[in-house]
Amino acid sequence: MKRKGNLISEITSFDNLCLAWYKAQRGKAAKPEVLGFEKNLNENLNQLKHQLLSNALVVGDYQYFTIHDPKKRTICAAAFSERVLHHALMNICHPVFEKHLIHDTYATRLNKGTHAALNRAVFFLKKYPCFAKLDVRKYFDSIDHQILMLQLNRLFKDQNLTGVFRKIISSYQTTNNKGLPIGNLTSQYFANHYLSGADHYALQYLKVPAFIRYMDDMLFFDNDRMVLKHKVEQFVEYLREKLKLEVKPIIFGHHQKGLPFLGYKLYRHTTKLNKRSKKRFFTKMRKYCFNVRSGIWAESTFQAHALPLLSFLDFADTLHFRKKHTFVCEG
Repeated sequence: MKRKGNLISEITSFDNLCLAWYKAQRGKAAKPEVLGFEKNLNENLNQLKHQLLSNALVVGDYQYFTIHDPKKRTICAAAFSERVLHHALMNICHPVFEKHLIHDTYATRLNKGTHAALNRAVFFLKKYPCFAKLDVRKYFDSIDHQILMLQLNRLFKDQNLTGVFRKIISSYQTTNNKGLPIGNLTSQYFANHYLSGADHYALQYLKVPAFIRYMDDMLFFDNDRMVLKHKVEQFVEYLREKLKLEVKPIIFGHHQKGLPFLGYKLYRHTTKLNKRSKKRFFTKMRKYCFNVRSGIWAESTFQAHALPLLSFLDFADTLHFRKKHTFVCEG
């Protein structure tokens, strides 16, 4: 694959930096750090341009907080100026990453979100009776900095740009130069690309008839369970040797018993919520209702939080579930 060069001039163009600022402030315009940056917008964007061109960039100003959604995660919130930087980089670098991805890799891609991945999984479930589901153990924490930089150097030849990537990657680690901060836009792109070679390995070397990846959740489909098991074992070994990743216990199944994927239980002709998703719905909706009833939230804030949660139900066959549990938001 031919490496892409001379991108730093596009990244530092004033139009691109303005677009990056607009994307970074969207939905957060009233926050003090955003207002402070906007007050001296031209000066701040020119300073970012100078830092990029002069290799004087300083990154890693993170604030940490913990969420439980559904499992415990540590989120790293970068300073607003760094979020502008991330958007500036990915505005220009997005097509380079995109070009290397297979068709059935989802997340961080236009028109390839959760619903697209679920629809594709149902499509394959109707064609193949057997499936295997893989999930990498502590994926973001396990990404090896050296391996990732080797991958990025194969994509980009501009040393100024790869130097910026190196600074962002090395600004955070869990243990032994591993780990990406959950919450960074760049982390989403890097994490999605880290497994792109494994995608090609599954399709081109192992000849898997159908394969889907949503970040580190991977699905294999086949007509024969034993053939599928053999291919998955080879794939797991590839992850261990080439990418230093370990997988959680693998789920092998048959379409009749349903495929657990992205919070749903998929069947050939229906989709249901899994138990964890139902529990998550109750927990969140009760919290949201309490916030609006007690005056902590305005009605508009409640709607902004509740609508995505309700849209999660829309993908599944939840009519009976909705009728049975309408009490959740009653006073």
